Formats: sequence, C-alpha cells, structure tokens
Amino acid sequence: MDDEEDMRLAGMTPEISRRTLTMLRGLAGLEPPEQVPEEAMVVADTVLAEHGTDGLRVLVMTLAAWATAQIENVAELSGRSHEAVLDAMELACLEANAED
Repeated sequence: MDDEEDMRLAGMTPEISRRTLTMLRGLAGLEPPEQVPEEAMVVADTVLAEHGTDGLRVLVMTLAAWATAQIENVAELSGRSHEAVLDAMELACLEANAED
C-alpha cells in the first residue's frame, strides 16, 4: 500500500471497527447459527454501500486481526499450537459440510 491508500483506509478504520464489534456482539450466541452468515452479509453490504471496496477491505483487515488474536489466545490458554487450533477449526468446518 502507498501512503495515500494508508491514510484513506486509516480514516475509515475507527468507524468500521466499531461496526465490526457491534456485528460480533450480535452474532455471538445467535440462534440458529445458520443466521450468522446472513447477518454478517447485511453488515458487509452496508459497508460496501457506504464505503465501497475500501470499506470492505478495512472490514476484512479488522476481522483478520481480531481472529488472529483470538486464535493466539485460544492456543495459549489451551496449551496447543496455533496450527492445532486451526486444524480443529478446519475439522469442524469439514464435519459441518459433511452433514449437508
């Protein structure tokens, strides 16, 4: 990224970070869990409409940073490696897809 792009993205980061946290508060514990992707898509569509693709990029960067931090926390608390935590997540996805 160049300096102009950095500044443009940095300008929208606080607002999109707040939206991301609000979204996660609404998604955590949502039942049925199948609604999670639908609700997340509503947020993504809103960010896209209001901020364009730069907004979506910030949303993805924010989610990636937070997800990575939480994977590291789970790994540390459980005494497993990052890779073991990710393997467990991948296995859960494979099992969920096998049920379809």
